[in-house]
Amino acid sequence: MHDIPKSFFATGAIFALIGMVWGIQMSATHDHTLSPAHGHLNLIGFVAMSIFGTYYALTPQAAAAAMSRVHFWLTSLTVVILAPGIALAIKGQTEMLAQLGSVLGVVSMGLFAWTVLRHGVGSAR
Repeated sequence: MHDIPKSFFATGAIFALIGMVWGIQMSATHDHTLSPAHGHLNLIGFVAMSIFGTYYALTPQAAAAAMSRVHFWLTSLTVVILAPGIALAIKGQTEMLAQLGSVLGVVSMGLFAWTVLRHGVGSAR
């Protein structure tokens, strides 16, 4: 199943582009206050999603499982909630979204660990 790896890679690339533009904006304004949010956007939005996409491309039996779609949407939701949540927490407005995003991130990584333990790595032999 090629749609799950493609979904992770395409979404990761979009998050990376957003992160790069945000980084340029921070550099241009000399205001790096929100760099922790920017860093989490890049780390989870690009790096983790690219690693997940690579895993699913290498392990088609895991990509074919329904849980792979749950994993994709959960990770995407994590990024969409966590990065702005960290920015809001830094600005002193609310920590609720950062906390929720953090929990979603842990669940997403736990789901990935479970998937790797269940399916292994690589094609079924």
